[in-house]
Amino acid sequence: MPVIEFFKRLLTVDDSTMQETFSLGDRPAQPTPGATPEPGRKRRRRRRAHGRPAEGEPRAGEPLATSLAANRRRLETVFNIPPNADVVIRPFDIGTRPPLKAMAVFMEGLAKRDVINDAVLTSLMQFAHLDPMPPDRTRLMEDIALRWLPGNEVRVLGELPAVVKEIVLGATAVLVEGSDRALIVETKGWDYRSVEEPQSEMLVRGPHEGFVENFRTNTGLIRKILRTERLVTEMTTVGRIGRSLLAIMYVDGLANPKLIEEVRRRIQAIEVDYVAESGILEQLIEDYPLAFMPSVLATQRPDRVAAFLSEGHVAILLDNSPFALVVPTTFFTLLHSPEDHYLRWPYGAFMRVIRVGAFFIAILLPALYVAVSNYHQEMIPTDLMLSMAGARELVPFPTVVEVLLMEGAFELIREAGLRVPTVIGPTIGIVGALILGQAAVQAGIISPLLVIVVALTALGSFGIPDYGLQFGVRLSRFLFILAGAVLGFLGISAGLVLLALHLTSLKSFGVPVASPRAPYRRSQDVILRGWVYRDEKRPEHLRTLESTRQSELTRPWWPHARVHWRRKGRR
Repeated sequence: MPVIEFFKRLLTVDDSTMQETFSLGDRPAQPTPGATPEPGRKRRRRRRAHGRPAEGEPRAGEPLATSLAANRRRLETVFNIPPNADVVIRPFDIGTRPPLKAMAVFMEGLAKRDVINDAVLTSLMQFAHLDPMPPDRTRLMEDIALRWLPGNEVRVLGELPAVVKEIVLGATAVLVEGSDRALIVETKGWDYRSVEEPQSEMLVRGPHEGFVENFRTNTGLIRKILRTERLVTEMTTVGRIGRSLLAIMYVDGLANPKLIEEVRRRIQAIEVDYVAESGILEQLIEDYPLAFMPSVLATQRPDRVAAFLSEGHVAILLDNSPFALVVPTTFFTLLHSPEDHYLRWPYGAFMRVIRVGAFFIAILLPALYVAVSNYHQEMIPTDLMLSMAGARELVPFPTVVEVLLMEGAFELIREAGLRVPTVIGPTIGIVGALILGQAAVQAGIISPLLVIVVALTALGSFGIPDYGLQFGVRLSRFLFILAGAVLGFLGISAGLVLLALHLTSLKSFGVPVASPRAPYRRSQDVILRGWVYRDEKRPEHLRTLESTRQSELTRPWWPHARVHWRRKGRR
């Protein structure tokens, strides 16, 4: 027993000499003798309380004071001044007779200094004396906005939370002594990267402009393409701590009102502190988080968003995100590319066929290889079967283990190529795949034919234009490999049936994702792209208020146009 006591003393840390230990939690209070402890349920409820207003946070509907000093003290409390050095409070006198004491409040880094100096301070301090002071002081702030503020957007607000919200978004608030309202001058301006070609959706034929992280630049890119007064941009914010601007864009009189209302409802129901990027917003509003495919389309191309808006979709744009979300979406839409419509019909239809083939290659080719090698050798020509058997003679692993190893290695190479610096990323992907495959073949770990199968599978996954659908295919590929290893073609067939049932049961904002094939709707833009001059109707599954997008006789000078017109019963 002395040995056990020795090891206990050896492994025991004596911290009695420490005066105080550091802890992020509250110091436990000493229980009072005879007191009843608080029930655990109440303690848990207290810990789970979320969204409680912080100390000093303005209450909803709290009005401004008429005293300038009182308003300043309240703003200093809200913005935690003086520790917070980002908020600037600039007191000044409006050059009237007699002068009026005022102050300008703005956020450093979010507001343009030159606009504040020229459009706010200079105008009020130097040019206000040129105009006599209006006798009616009840409309003081309106008169100041009409006479002495040349800004292109000036509003009058009377509640403190609304004023704080505008200051955080980059506007400048002007408060005047004796008035319980504030002037909000639009002075937003911060550095952002210029418009560049989208890296995730590069095209040969078509516009080469992509969204950036600036919110107003993105909405302007869409309006530059879709120039109509019917295009509506509804502005709101999401997030309690980090208030991010959000825009809901649709064409009035075209998009289904139920769809617009559903988008509003889901966005208004979001109760989170901060929405960092449109990918998080997509997860908050999507229909099925565990679905095979995304139910919201994310794109970096303004021309594609404009095309969807003209069809009756709704677009959602979030500040600080170079991606726009389009709802609803379907499975076939995720296989389409905007370049399909920019090319002539034979080329666009051919690219659609290639892309559909790439989808099935990416999801089924490794599983078919496993099923044929294990269960269905009679389907392979004899010469090819002998070649495969000779190549696998020295391979120590079963076929399914061999395939899983190679697929896992390729996924690792793909992920590593994305995380390393851009200069050496492609090099790591190419060199890593070549060296790894060649070394594995020479070492007898895998067969040469499997390298070809994995390479074709990777090319097929790269041929899928939507990034979210790529992930669904990459994950489902492993399930099909296991199904083919257990039951052969029967397992693959059962997996395809389950996948089809899964897709037909999904909806995206009330629209079946398998539309227009399940349920069936007449459409010429599903797999093969239709002729542009015959694309007369908008998608029926969107239930738009206007079903016709163009005239039925768009090529009257074409001799065959009259024949097409008469076949439809026209005269």
